Amino acid sequence: MVLAPQASMFKRSLLTIGALVALYSGAASSQTADWDQWRGPNRDGKSPETGLLKSWPAEGPPLLWHTTEAGIGYSSFSTVSGRLYTLGDRGETGFVIALDAATGKRLWATPNGPSYENSYGSGQRSTPTIDGDRLYALSATGDLACLDTATGRVVWRKDLVREYRGSIPAWGYSESPLVVADRVIVHAGGPKASIVALNKLTGAMLWSSESDGAAYSSGVIARVGEVTQAIYFSDHRTLGVDVHDGRLLWSYDRASNDTANVATPIVSGTRVLVSSGYDTGAGLLELSSTGAQEVYFTRNLQSHYSSAVLVGDYLYGFSDAILTAIRFADGSVVWRNRSVGKGSLVYADERLYLYGEDGVVGLAEATSEAYRERGRFRLPGNSPPTWAPNPIISNGRLILRNQEHVYAYDVRAATSDK
Repeated sequence: MVLAPQASMFKRSLLTIGALVALYSGAASSQTADWDQWRGPNRDGKSPETGLLKSWPAEGPPLLWHTTEAGIGYSSFSTVSGRLYTLGDRGETGFVIALDAATGKRLWATPNGPSYENSYGSGQRSTPTIDGDRLYALSATGDLACLDTATGRVVWRKDLVREYRGSIPAWGYSESPLVVADRVIVHAGGPKASIVALNKLTGAMLWSSESDGAAYSSGVIARVGEVTQAIYFSDHRTLGVDVHDGRLLWSYDRASNDTANVATPIVSGTRVLVSSGYDTGAGLLELSSTGAQEVYFTRNLQSHYSSAVLVGDYLYGFSDAILTAIRFADGSVVWRNRSVGKGSLVYADERLYLYGEDGVVGLAEATSEAYRERGRFRLPGNSPPTWAPNPIISNGRLILRNQEHVYAYDVRAATSDK
């Protein structure tokens, strides 16, 4: 169901909503090759790059480098100015790590809390967020750190469990911090401090909101009228809060399951789609100044651990183990395919980059007409399930991770292929 608390009408003096949106999305509005946060410049799984291969040779695109410098974990990567940033465990310590994007060589590694062990796979889970010369990273055990991107020096650090009584989710904190204007927002999962906004320069608290437990999804923003909303998928519902003060704007529990809410919500204008697995489904909401209204609920998309990508009018995502294309407006299926098996995906230059949990990597057309594959290959070695949830595309490189193993492939097109 949808809940829409009555909006209070008070003056905002700290920041205008327009400034919040401009500062959040300014870097993403340019055709940048950087992938500066979870799911790319707009947190939507899409790269603006062009000039990439339209099909792959039988052996796959050329391998540029391979490294084991990332440590143990499932974290994805952010990349800015020729550097890759991620998290990983070595021994009993968790680290934030910077690699040279051209070679894979480690540039620095900063300790950030203890290592994380779990029977379903150990290691760090979240992806760093880059904002200018600062990096924000959340460990699996709740250590939120602000670091200098050049050196890895700690600027400030917060322990979400100790300071906000956050409860570590069953499979560890997995959220990637959300930076909006002068603040960094995290899902601490504590009583009266479920979602917390901190000053991004100092770490001082600006507000805290609600008492939901943290799940595994990362926050996104939506502009609705004059209000900028931060949208989160907690342990039992989706909710929107005012970025300025944290007040609850609406909540929706129909697309939530009782085990693990993981997928990042998909925002398109004033509409947001949220989906989960474990035999649940997806709900599309229309947001307004007074709350949110369900447009439809469908079982055609059941996102387990990966997030879908919206390209034009169609949404592409793994419904459990089946790659599925649905019409965003009404949730109807246009095609399904077993593709590379259960996995995750991103989009760039008219193509879907697919990463199966058995190590198969695929390239397919982003079209509603039919599933059309344009190449596949398998990562080398017999390794554990490739659950690192997002490949990234940046500066003509496809970056893939399988625990400590990181691979960079050249996916730039030759002149004749453009």
